[in-house]
Amino acid sequence: MALVPYALARPFLFGLDPEAAHDLTLSALARIQHTPLVCTVAQPRVADPVTVAGIRFPNRIGLAAGLDKNGRCIDGLGAMGFGFIEVGTVTPKPQPGNPRPRMFRLPDANALINRLGFNNEGLAAFIANVRRAKFREQGGILGLNIGKNAATPIERATDDYLACLDAVYPHADYVTVNISSPNTKNLRALQSDQALDELLSAIAKRDRSLARQHGRRVPIFVKIAPDLDDAQIDLIAATVVRSGMAGVVATNTTVARDAVRHLPHGEEAGGLSGAPVFEASNRVIARLRAALGTDVPIIGVGGVMSGADAAAKIAAGADLVQLYTGFIYRGPPLITEAAKAMAARR
Repeated sequence: MALVPYALARPFLFGLDPEAAHDLTLSALARIQHTPLVCTVAQPRVADPVTVAGIRFPNRIGLAAGLDKNGRCIDGLGAMGFGFIEVGTVTPKPQPGNPRPRMFRLPDANALINRLGFNNEGLAAFIANVRRAKFREQGGILGLNIGKNAATPIERATDDYLACLDAVYPHADYVTVNISSPNTKNLRALQSDQALDELLSAIAKRDRSLARQHGRRVPIFVKIAPDLDDAQIDLIAATVVRSGMAGVVATNTTVARDAVRHLPHGEEAGGLSGAPVFEASNRVIARLRAALGTDVPIIGVGGVMSGADAAAKIAAGADLVQLYTGFIYRGPPLITEAAKAMAARR
């Protein structure tokens, strides 16, 4: 168990502006992660090994992309017991993201709204941080999440994804192609039929080249939105299989507001995460599993606030589960609770 219980830290953090609290937490983790002070946040990793996409994961609980966009705190976060960590989204060039304020808590709904907009320090800084991390050497699995710059026209999006793929490939256990953030203009258009087919075909071709160059094949996942109908999900599933992608991350944040529009900040623009997206995410996971069959892995993410929620993701059809908003609300204890709940399903 961590030496500093999250229940003591949370009131202080929740008294700050959400983005200020986020930045303060990551800065503190970055400072302590390679010092003895990491014991203040460390807890044992639950052993529940599983092989997914040819990768041996130490357990089924991971951190979703978006929390550590620049990969600054991989080892600090890894000390908390995650079986795998996904960092990013990284874009080829640094970009500031959208104007502040751009992150809002909805505590009555166990939710967040963000419109950060892929704010990150760019590929060079990202890769430098990833190379310093020891998490993989300690048995953890590292996913690297890639996207496009806001200034890149959507018709040139493939160029950005390929540039990112070239850079992250040697350093990743798996790569996630993020085409589902609602905070980059027109990005979700890449989930449409022709655009998705062209993008994934180009990525698959580059993947084959990089695999030959580096002597190993890195599985590539595609991250999709919860705001898709059954026909769109089926189309995406077919395109993923046809292009040879390893699997799907389901899902990103939602633009729906039905569950929160009555709350303070409930109608802020951006992506809604946390408890309100749980059912929508599970619906997409279940439909994907029906469309993909049993051979294509799904990483389930969206609204996991308890061990029971994590187990429900597996029941819906996911192979692995990621946390983000639940981790912010409940802290490291949720990692252990969720990992134990999934281990108990064996």
